Amino acid sequence: MSERYPIPSGESTIELIIKNSRFIGRAAYTPSVEAAKAFIEQVKTEYPNNSHAVYAFAVGHGASVAHGMSDAGEPSGTAGRPALAVVKGSNLGDVTVVIVRYFGGTKLGTGGLVKAYTEAAQLALAELAVTEKVERITVLAAIPYGLYEQVKRLVTACGGSIEAEEFTTEVTLTLSFIVDDLPAFEAQLAELTGGQVAVLPL
Repeated sequence: MSERYPIPSGESTIELIIKNSRFIGRAAYTPSVEAAKAFIEQVKTEYPNNSHAVYAFAVGHGASVAHGMSDAGEPSGTAGRPALAVVKGSNLGDVTVVIVRYFGGTKLGTGGLVKAYTEAAQLALAELAVTEKVERITVLAAIPYGLYEQVKRLVTACGGSIEAEEFTTEVTLTLSFIVDDLPAFEAQLAELTGGQVAVLPL
């Protein structure tokens, strides 16, 4: 079985004002540590002259996950760690949260900071649209014209999609499936075609 887990399908932006300090929470899909770092830098660029740009990320999921965080100059343990706790608790993979703070003149104290960064991270993640990460595979199938419509229906029934069609002496279909759905399609295709048509991995 390939691993499936929830991931963000877009970005979110939220804003909190606490005792005149502005907290802007940004969250996004980051499928690699490089992507996470690039997103962090992008947010820093978008909000220049910020007092702090705290971040936390989780790349991967479950046992094989890379975490990262930074207090970005806030007192140790008051910013990055609470944000990371929210990320870990969200069960999302491949996600980065960046919380930009513009200091408003009033110190929040360590407890206030933990609460502010926790809340900003929670709100940013709550605003994210979520999808499922699934491993897909692309295969080719060469089909006699007489079976074209039936095979097309079978592809749809098995959750696949037709990426391309080439009409020559037969129809060559480029098909995309979730890895876990391919065996069922192969078995039904063999049954439908009497074992004449096999799929070839690309």
